[in-house]
Amino acid sequence: MREYLVTALIAALLAYVATPLVIKSARSFGAIAEIRNRDVHTVPTPRWGGIAMWLAMSLTFLIVNHLPLVGKSFGHDAQGIFLAATFITLLGALDDRFQLDALTKLAGQALAAGILLLYGIQILWLPINGVVTLPQSIGQFLTVLIVLVTINAVNFIDGLDGLATGIAAISAAAFFAFSYLLAVVYGLSRAGSPSLITAVVVGVCVGFLPYNVHPARIFMGDSGSMFLGLLLATSAITLTGQVDANAISAERAGPTLLPLLLPFAVLAIPLLDFLLAIIRRVRAGKSPFAPDRDHLHHRLLARGFSHQRTAVIMYSWTATLAVPVTIAAFEPVWVAILAALILGTATFFLNFKRGKVKNPKAEVSA
Repeated sequence: MREYLVTALIAALLAYVATPLVIKSARSFGAIAEIRNRDVHTVPTPRWGGIAMWLAMSLTFLIVNHLPLVGKSFGHDAQGIFLAATFITLLGALDDRFQLDALTKLAGQALAAGILLLYGIQILWLPINGVVTLPQSIGQFLTVLIVLVTINAVNFIDGLDGLATGIAAISAAAFFAFSYLLAVVYGLSRAGSPSLITAVVVGVCVGFLPYNVHPARIFMGDSGSMFLGLLLATSAITLTGQVDANAISAERAGPTLLPLLLPFAVLAIPLLDFLLAIIRRVRAGKSPFAPDRDHLHHRLLARGFSHQRTAVIMYSWTATLAVPVTIAAFEPVWVAILAALILGTATFFLNFKRGKVKNPKAEVSA
């Protein structure tokens, strides 16, 4: 655990140090979010936050590669994840600067998923009447689908200062706890790769967040949202690929199901927002990727909540779903229910009291 904590701290420190340098670079190269009628920011703001995150991740990998325990996590799959993350960050950086069309970005995201497949990173089994090994073609299709959906879910939720960064950090922390405890409780030593990736995600988000909270000095942009979405997706996929489900399913069904269910639990809010946006836009005869102002955070802002309060409310929604599901894998159900009640109560009171802001505008990035 100590080495993973050190990894997260190093990633946070590097992200914190790298971000001001990226802000200057973004301004120099014109990667700026100009002011539009639908935006909330009043000053043109740099967009290349994903580059700062990628730099922090890359340098962290170089440093922790020499640690006794964490160093064992670097293998063939870690190399594939790094290359896919590098490609998706470059794609996002180009979009932040030149505003690529939706189909080009979707093709690029599929190509990033293809890089993962080339390195053998894919869904191998499903818990159907026990454990069913999937045909390679079906496993690859599900892998690409999970990567695309997760990337775009994080991208869609990135419409308010600090929102996607905080939700990604909470999601990664929950998945880290699950993957690490799974390794400890069941002796699954090969579960180190997802623990490493999620520890790094937590770190880069924590280090980047001080610059991204309202009023943001930098936006993560598509370079950041796609980068985080890819890493969260690969954390789930690599865990299912490395865990021998038969070894734990005989003792308890929960840990067998959780590698597949937990990502949907911790990303339930972005996924819900993504689904509602697709339905809403298609019904209106628009492109599923056409921007609008009807996301969940826009509705909270319309109720009178401030930007900071809206972000905290959505953080609490995420934690209310993620924490109990993680606990349920290793503790009695009543413990998970108790945690859900405590977090749910806190979330209720956050939603109950409205702020004084009237009809605020919110920035739309997806």
